[in-house]
Amino acid sequence: MFRNMYDTDVTVWSPEGRLLQVEYAMESVKQGSACIALRSSTHSVIGALKRSVSELSSHQQKILEIDDHLGIGIAGLTADARTLAKWMRNECLNHKYVYGTAMPTGRLATDLADRHQRTTQTYVRRPYGVGLLLASFDKNGPHVYQTCPSGNVYECYATAIGARSQSGRTYLEKHHEGFDGCERDELIMHALRALVGCVSGDGELTSENGSIAVVGKDEKFTLIENAELQPYLDRLELEGGNNGGGDDEEEKEEEDSTTIKIRMKDKSVVLPKWVL
Repeated sequence: MFRNMYDTDVTVWSPEGRLLQVEYAMESVKQGSACIALRSSTHSVIGALKRSVSELSSHQQKILEIDDHLGIGIAGLTADARTLAKWMRNECLNHKYVYGTAMPTGRLATDLADRHQRTTQTYVRRPYGVGLLLASFDKNGPHVYQTCPSGNVYECYATAIGARSQSGRTYLEKHHEGFDGCERDELIMHALRALVGCVSGDGELTSENGSIAVVGKDEKFTLIENAELQPYLDRLELEGGNNGGGDDEEEKEEEDSTTIKIRMKDKSVVLPKWVL
């Protein structure tokens, strides 16, 4: 059976029990520039890589403020993210008008996931082609949530999405146990170190293509870009960590998973696993 027989409509199941249009939307998230989020006991931080269409254009905004206590990082279709951000701002505004308090992040994340999921059950709408990372600080403390076009939502200590995000995710998995006791600036430095591995090729993380946002106890959602970000990049440069090369690590991991090394008497040979 041909794959394209079942991917013309979001409501059509394939024989393997898959919704291919939803999987295509999730693939668009992997094509977007990298975005990471992490939290400590007092703060939540979002970091993102910005892209420009050409050398003559400005970089696209990757972090959007939703409320004083909440912001989002996006990977995927920016236009879809703007539509969802507008809806989220209205929800926060309505909640504050009715109840007089900031909207709990968990409730907003669940409503957002429901909005994603509704598009997978009707043929007149396509799934949103964007993944969101929510970072906030509310009455229950700091939170980080991840949503995807399928309608799933996850609360995380730290996470990364987008192109070449595996390097950043590896760094976060290795150091996440120490995030809980980090101060504000140290948490920002962890975000930058994770973001460096997501830079393509021999590029570098700069104040133009990098973006950081922080929210925490007694601190409203604050976006750190351009000249405000430079002191943190200078500190990262002194550590010797502002170099790209996330692709090399991913290629090495991929090579290790598809090949096997045979050690002979006088030399070693790397062969594909399928020959064994």
